[in-house]
Amino acid sequence: MSLAVIGPTIILEVEDSDSLIDFYEDAYSSPGSEWTVYADWRTLSAVGKAEHVIELCRRVGLQPQSTLDVGCGDGALMEELHARGFGGRLVGMEISGAAARIAAARPAVDDVGTFDGVTLGLPDGSFDLGVLSHVLEHTTDPPALLAEVARVCRAVVFEVPLEANRSARRPAKRAHAQEIGHLHRLDRAAARRIALDAGLRPAAELADPLGLEVQRFFADTPALRAKATAKWAVRSGAHRAAPGLAERLFTVHYACLCLPADA
Repeated sequence: MSLAVIGPTIILEVEDSDSLIDFYEDAYSSPGSEWTVYADWRTLSAVGKAEHVIELCRRVGLQPQSTLDVGCGDGALMEELHARGFGGRLVGMEISGAAARIAAARPAVDDVGTFDGVTLGLPDGSFDLGVLSHVLEHTTDPPALLAEVARVCRAVVFEVPLEANRSARRPAKRAHAQEIGHLHRLDRAAARRIALDAGLRPAAELADPLGLEVQRFFADTPALRAKATAKWAVRSGAHRAAPGLAERLFTVHYACLCLPADA
């Protein structure tokens, strides 16, 4: 991988989609304690992700009877949506066969398929709602994938971390983002531009500085938990008082519900 800078977006260039598939195949195939920790992390993260999807749909009056989770990983988000009685028929699509097998084993999930990261191979308008939760920052061409999901789904919710900020520019943070497969570092304007470039219009949006349990998840000592609690208090307070400034200083998660531009 190599780095390129395009406006506010920093891109880690990869050779082709096969390298992305290999990356995530390895991520979901490695046994051991670290895998278990990240599985627990995905379960916790799914709580906030589901809340964001449900809230955005509420704002536009959408009650989907079918939902396609693209880049569904191990299916944790679909499991959480099912637990909340939301989304109707729940289907996942994944580039990693290992992740797809884990997701398909969940009773809450109706079906899971694999795709090449570019083309879904599903009919137009097959689903009421498409979800791309923390997927676009991992893809080589975010507008193209978003447009493909919008072809298959009548509305799409995407969520990304806004990492074009002062905190995320630190070398350790950049290295961690690359380690977990982030190919783009976005701000809010760049995230919205992805929707526009995909031929969509943002119909509802929200930003979340992340909850206390998320901030404390990797804190395994009393001192680290206290530090994480203080970090959460400062960040959540700053985001409430001045959200625009907060997004320039530290990472928040941005979620957007998109509709066809002519809808």
